[in-house]
Amino acid sequence: MADRAPAQLIDGKVFSERLRAEVAVEVSRLRAEHNLQPGLAVVLVGEDAASQIYVRSKGEQSLAAGMHSVTHRMPADASQHDLMRLIAELNEDPLIHGILVQLPLPKHLDEKPVLAAINPDKDVDGLHVVNAGRLASGLPGLYPCTPMGSMILLRETLGDLSGKRAVVVGRSVLVGRPIAQLLLQADCTVTVAHSRTQDLPAVCREADILVAAVGRPRMIRGDWIKPGAAVIDVGINRVPFDDPEKAAAGRTKVVGDVHFKEASQVAGWITPVPGGVGLMTVAVLLQNTVTAAKRLNGLA
Repeated sequence: MADRAPAQLIDGKVFSERLRAEVAVEVSRLRAEHNLQPGLAVVLVGEDAASQIYVRSKGEQSLAAGMHSVTHRMPADASQHDLMRLIAELNEDPLIHGILVQLPLPKHLDEKPVLAAINPDKDVDGLHVVNAGRLASGLPGLYPCTPMGSMILLRETLGDLSGKRAVVVGRSVLVGRPIAQLLLQADCTVTVAHSRTQDLPAVCREADILVAAVGRPRMIRGDWIKPGAAVIDVGINRVPFDDPEKAAAGRTKVVGDVHFKEASQVAGWITPVPGGVGLMTVAVLLQNTVTAAKRLNGLA
């Protein structure tokens, strides 16, 4: 293994910029040819700092792509009734084609009925049970953004994925399960591993494509990886700096679920964290909004 060249970085910045540029071209075409401006509504409840950053980014990028963009900010003590009423209004708004409720919601709100209330054809986060069913059945739908972004990175890097052995570590509804379904659609042989998988390192070593979506910092070690494999690290974990002075000052940094330094000496390709899959998520959200606008207007 010492003779191997370091893994090639799968640069999320390059691919996300390309996708956003393609979205902007399509938005321009829809406006010129059909007088249709795709519209995205983002709902933010409360003052969660990370959510504020995400929502601002989504608003800025949708506007930059030429879309109609609306952000609804609700107080942290907003009632379930008020949130459900807002979603009902957005479902009926002909200028809105995509609805996204930023998670997590404050603890007093129940997210399941909130997500279920969104019109599945406007559910650009792909979290509605109808869209989960469409994905599982191989039907057209709106699929979750992070898994879709991961698939774009894999296809652009590896080309045809048919026949490859894929291992997904993590079985969450948000990432693990949908990316397993997408890999199956791409004719991969897919194993979904999780906390109860026996001999997890050995299972990971079978993978031509290893997707880490477990939410534990640097859990996947270098010797868990098959030489030359493609590693997609979906994890976003905040940990103290290795530098004792920075750690003592309470400073943190973002790392993935993969031990990047070790893995990059074994893998053929790897996504960095940050700078990898995360950048694709908002770009795919914009793409989903355009797709929803076209379908709702009989153009797709």
